[in-house]
Amino acid sequence: MREIPKPIERILGALDPRLVTWLWQHIKTLPFVATRVEQEYDELLAGIESELKPYRDLLPRYRALPARGREREEILDEMRSLSAREEERWREGFVSGAVYHGDQEHIRFLSEVYSLNSQSNPLHADVWPSASKYEAEIVAMTASLFGACEATSEICGTVTSGGTESILLAMKAYRDQARAERGIRTPEIVIPTSAHAAFEKAGQYFEMPVIKVPVKSDGGADWEEMRRAVGRRTAVVVGSTPSFPHGIIDPIEELSELARSNGAGFHVDACLGGFVLPFAKKLGYSVPRFDFTLPGVTSLSVDTHKFGYAAKGTSVILYRTPQLRRYQFYTTTDWPGGLYFTPTFAGSRPGGLSAACWAAMVAIGEDGYLDATRRILETAATIKRGIAKLPGLRVIGDPLFCIAFASDTLDIYRVLDRMSARGWSLNGLHKPACLHLCVTLRHTGPGIAERFVADLEAALGEVRTSPASKEGMAPLYGLAATLPVRGIVGDLLKRYIDVLYKV
Repeated sequence: MREIPKPIERILGALDPRLVTWLWQHIKTLPFVATRVEQEYDELLAGIESELKPYRDLLPRYRALPARGREREEILDEMRSLSAREEERWREGFVSGAVYHGDQEHIRFLSEVYSLNSQSNPLHADVWPSASKYEAEIVAMTASLFGACEATSEICGTVTSGGTESILLAMKAYRDQARAERGIRTPEIVIPTSAHAAFEKAGQYFEMPVIKVPVKSDGGADWEEMRRAVGRRTAVVVGSTPSFPHGIIDPIEELSELARSNGAGFHVDACLGGFVLPFAKKLGYSVPRFDFTLPGVTSLSVDTHKFGYAAKGTSVILYRTPQLRRYQFYTTTDWPGGLYFTPTFAGSRPGGLSAACWAAMVAIGEDGYLDATRRILETAATIKRGIAKLPGLRVIGDPLFCIAFASDTLDIYRVLDRMSARGWSLNGLHKPACLHLCVTLRHTGPGIAERFVADLEAALGEVRTSPASKEGMAPLYGLAATLPVRGIVGDLLKRYIDVLYKV
């Protein structure tokens, strides 16, 4: 999309973003505006579409069922080809996060476990009681990392499909609890702006106002600002350990006491760091208290499919008491189909994923998680030192393993595009403009940390000496920094999703 004239940019920047969004929602319905905007969207997405659909001209495409079924081995050969083509990038450590373990033996083990349990469905616990065993023990083993060490502990939870579902379920539970126990008709969620987008999604889905509080310069939640945001309608306050954007651990102890003193719940989002921080603490790293040993913490989400090294599709949501967890559940007693109840949003669920999660945790054990954490944190320290030595770059805050870095002199999104050209898949962030690398076991191999720093140094040199390009992600992020994300850029992102589903 073309650059916005500076006077218009200044006017937009001076207006309340909510007003600009409201104006945009009305102006874009004018026929001549709609036509021009769609042309601009098409131009901007044209280059991106070719990147998203690299197999369009290489493989058969299906808009309807084939008249005759294909041979299974032929299908498998095609899939093997695609897998081999895509795995080299993440296997060699070029990807931020995404694949957290990736060892071939581990993958084969989890695949065999899934195959043995592929027909299992936790919805039918009478048919597959093994699924209940696996899920109950996943919750118990996970809870033991966060303060559930006594036999009398009430800490409980459920297995979910991922961090977003864990967060959504917790927010739904707090909404219903606030209505039932505190008489709040419109319960609110108070979050730092660094909190995961899933909290805003929960607010949209469950009609809960989300109060967003600016963070400090180091990326951590600002306790004083959070205190001013908490009020009578606050159902839950949120903190992250660490936050996804900057890898910073929020002041959980202070925030949890703030929530407790106001009669609100406090949710710890440990989706990213939950299977790192407990082990980092045992290794001697400075990790503040953030779990159920703090009396104000009432729920905690943690992803087993990240640094828990389970297959993609599992997470755990934990609650301090069964009473709070029950607000998460769904039951109906008057359906003609019989008595029906589900612990999470889904009805039928893949029991094979729960079995694979259980198997991963039991096979790795505490010693395995300690070793993995040590390797990751040592690699992250090497990368942080390397970034700190590069002129023009600065690391935001003091993260342990999810490293965000910015520049006060260069367009960081052009650096992102140059790193992408070198094979790296990094996360572009904004407010402030920065990039991050989530360090995983894939980055702990020989020479990978050094390669990252060397490529980053070369990318910086290219940005300093080459003209700006109108292709790649830099123009899109530049647009997002100028215009209301919920307006023009939000519409653009929806069209991006449309592209994903084009055959």
